[in-house]
Amino acid sequence: MPELPEVETTRRGIAPYVEGKKVARVVVRRSDLRLPVSGEISAELPGRTIRRAERRGKYLILRIERGGIILHLGMSGHLRMVPAITAPEKHDHLDIVLETGLALRFTDPRRFGLALWTVEEPLNHPLLMRLGPEPLEEGFSGDYLFQAGRGRVLAVKQFIMDSRIVAGVGNIYANEALFRAGINPALRAGAISPARFRRLAEALRVVLNEAIELGGTTLRDFRDGEGKPGYFALRLDVYGRGGEPCHNCGAKIQATRQGGRATYFCKVCQKR
Repeated sequence: MPELPEVETTRRGIAPYVEGKKVARVVVRRSDLRLPVSGEISAELPGRTIRRAERRGKYLILRIERGGIILHLGMSGHLRMVPAITAPEKHDHLDIVLETGLALRFTDPRRFGLALWTVEEPLNHPLLMRLGPEPLEEGFSGDYLFQAGRGRVLAVKQFIMDSRIVAGVGNIYANEALFRAGINPALRAGAISPARFRRLAEALRVVLNEAIELGGTTLRDFRDGEGKPGYFALRLDVYGRGGEPCHNCGAKIQATRQGGRATYFCKVCQKR
């Protein structure tokens, strides 16, 4: 699933092409995504100008003068800019065609993504209003994590993947940040000290920023806004490396599952 860095990379890729541009028409080829694509998008968006492309957690927001479109890439979706005359392929479900002659094309083979229309403030939408702080912005810190985790028996990896605690941290980067912070992913959130949570908050910032700089993680289905793959997988320390030697100490990377998600860690470097 595209995570925060992939979504931010996509936002940065499409922003120069869509911001300040007027929509000519909207083409919906399939509306049966995770939630149905509202006919209001096709009826109301043409003639409007896209003011900004924003990200909140793993969601993209295309703002117009009032409201806008909320997009989620689901498990395998991606957005890219194409000439509007480009013939669609099987899984190209939605085009937002601009007066410039380019189209923002939403491709989603598994159809777990979303394209929602709202005339209200997008950040007040039920999908977004309960999201926790952004890990790359002010308001997110180790002290915040410590306070949020007090008394919690939930494992720390699942804790930081809870979007109500931190917005946008998915499985890949949770594994990587915990490794860099030297914290065992199974440790109870309530058992972690403020100092260790500060290390974890900093590790999350560093890992996410590195991934954004390199274009996101190379996943089978991910492409950025210009159709290029991400490259952060070249720097993964633990994720997907079960049984391989740790880059720090040489011990074998352990592979297990937590909450139905693959978990990777070094039993030497992440003793506690």
